[in-house]
Amino acid sequence: MPSADMFRGFAASLIAVSAVAGAQTAADTEGGWNFEVTAYVLAAGMDGTAGARGVEADVDVSFSDVFDNLDAGLMGFFLAQKGPWIFTFDGVYIKVSDQLSKTVTGPLGMVSVNGALDVSSSVTVLQPTLWYRVLDDRTMVHLGAGMRYTELDLDLEVRILTEPPIVPPGAGRRLSGSESWMDAVVGVRVIHPISDRWALTGYADLGGGDSSLTWQVVAGANWALSDRFTAKAGYRYVYWDYEDDGTVWDISASGPYIGLGMAF
Repeated sequence: MPSADMFRGFAASLIAVSAVAGAQTAADTEGGWNFEVTAYVLAAGMDGTAGARGVEADVDVSFSDVFDNLDAGLMGFFLAQKGPWIFTFDGVYIKVSDQLSKTVTGPLGMVSVNGALDVSSSVTVLQPTLWYRVLDDRTMVHLGAGMRYTELDLDLEVRILTEPPIVPPGAGRRLSGSESWMDAVVGVRVIHPISDRWALTGYADLGGGDSSLTWQVVAGANWALSDRFTAKAGYRYVYWDYEDDGTVWDISASGPYIGLGMAF
């Protein structure tokens, strides 16, 4: 499998995920090849259960906690289109640090205690997708299939001792895990213009593979500033249900995004 550094470098070069909902730009015209690159900022919270080496903790970073706990939330998007065929590359990077967990499940059972653990996590998502336009009326609809690569780095640090113990004997006060996995997804992409400059966008996909289940939905709006530049804003929700060899990532990540696309 390609190295984590290579994936991160490629994601960073795109300013790493976008709302695959794309844009109503020159890339939606017929003819030769058209391209678009979009950079986003994502204010993503997380909710669910994360675990490493048999120890699980709740993760609950609401939107109101974003600015206290979010280290980074970046998205990037590349689109290439010729006629009804579209290729997209979508990437996301989210890092949340020092989120106190109040409920911990370990080898000896569940412990409920304020500040039992610091939970820090970062997740990178990279997704190439091939699309085909099935409706080209006022509303455009594309169907697609792709692969979602997810890389997780998780760190659980015991802050206080509890009874029963949170960690097994000899495990120390810090547990970490790093994991990557791949899922096949199918999706639908919709663009509906509401004026010469404004368009509503939507995206949904569903899949699995190494995950038991993964899915996401995106809703947003695009504003064409010119023939080349488009401002974008919306909301994104992504969910994973993954468990393997003590690593657990039963998490949803969601939040608003804003971005700027450039067509060429």
